[in-house]
Amino acid sequence: MFPAQPTEDHRWLQQLIGDWSYESECVMGPDQPGEKSLGTETVKAVGDLWVVGESQGEMPGGGPATMRITLGFDPAKGRFVGTWVGSMMPMLWTYDGFLDEGRKILTLESEGPSFSGDGTTSKYRDILEIVSPSERLFYSKVLGADGNWTQFMTARYSKR
Repeated sequence: MFPAQPTEDHRWLQQLIGDWSYESECVMGPDQPGEKSLGTETVKAVGDLWVVGESQGEMPGGGPATMRITLGFDPAKGRFVGTWVGSMMPMLWTYDGFLDEGRKILTLESEGPSFSGDGTTSKYRDILEIVSPSERLFYSKVLGADGNWTQFMTARYSKR
C-alpha cells in the first residue's frame, strides 16, 4: 500500500501548482450588486498525491482574508477529496468531487451553513475550470430550496 503511486487524477492536480493572481466577484444577496476583490494564491505539491494552496486577498466589502485549500484524489472512492478554510469563518469545509468527461472541470461538493443564517445547512459546489495552463476559473454555487443551483461567486486566476 505504501508508498502510494500517483494516478492520472493525482497528476491532474499538478497543473494547479504555481503562483496565481485572481480577481473575484461575489454577490452578497438578492438585488445587491456584485463586489469585486483581488488576491494571490500559491499552490504547492505535497509529494505526488496532494496540492495545497494558500490565498491572500480582500473580503467582499473590505478587509484582509487568508484561505487554504487541500486537494487530492482517493482511489478507493474514485473521487477527489479536500478541505477549505478561510480566516473569515470558523467552518472547515470538506470536499468530495469529480472531473467532467473532458477533464477540464473539477466539481467539489460540500455542505455548510446556509445564507439564511437560521442555523440550517445548504449544499454547495465549488467548480474549478482549467481554461489554459496559465488561466483557470473558479465558481461557487449554492443549491436553493427550488432545486436549482445559484452561482454567487466567480474568480478568474492568471498564472504569474
